[in-house]
Amino acid sequence: MNNPYSVLLVEDEPNLGKTLRDYLKTKKFNVSLGTSVLEGKNLAQEIKPTVAILDIGLPDGSGIDLAKYLRQEFKECAILFCSAMNDPLLKVEALELGAEDYITKPFDLRELTLRLERILKNRQLTFQNPDEHSFGKLKFWPKRFELADGDNKTISLGQKECAILELLLERKNEVVSRDEMIELIWGEDSFPTNRTVDNYIVKLRKWTDSDDSESIKIQSIRSIGYKLELKGQ
Repeated sequence: MNNPYSVLLVEDEPNLGKTLRDYLKTKKFNVSLGTSVLEGKNLAQEIKPTVAILDIGLPDGSGIDLAKYLRQEFKECAILFCSAMNDPLLKVEALELGAEDYITKPFDLRELTLRLERILKNRQLTFQNPDEHSFGKLKFWPKRFELADGDNKTISLGQKECAILELLLERKNEVVSRDEMIELIWGEDSFPTNRTVDNYIVKLRKWTDSDDSESIKIQSIRSIGYKLELKGQ
């Protein structure tokens, strides 16, 4: 049986690209391989990818720019960067863009598979949740990766922000530590820090603070993590 998930792989090194494509196909993924930003965009329009595995240094531009395009055109597409660039600032930029993971070359193919499977598991859990959550003037659509703020303005979410908000809602009125968020959402072998989690919370707090009724609040618990409180619950 074929894997129902479509994977967009953009890698300009021919041998590595073919190796990754062929390996993932043995794992029953439907893989389309491109070697440039332009090819990546064209393939994305064709296959509507579930996941994109992107190199950063591409011959006609940056994988970061391709990821921004995918975020705009295919909100439900998860993004995994796969790059030889080991710059911490670049990794943070990739995560803040909403990428699910960043793996540094060289890597073991089994590690790539595990990270990919974790991303797809998180995505599946997201799509099992209700279509809409309402809190006073605020709304949250997990399947659309969107919020509506107190002024009824629509805000797009990255998958990490969406996953954090869903986790906090699932555990409402309980403290969720930063370490637990990292383990559940990124995986314990990943590189995000507590500061990375805080940066994602900033965007979610702008949303909650836009409703003056304070129907939903994200409280900081010093040195531990966060707690989501719902008014009247």
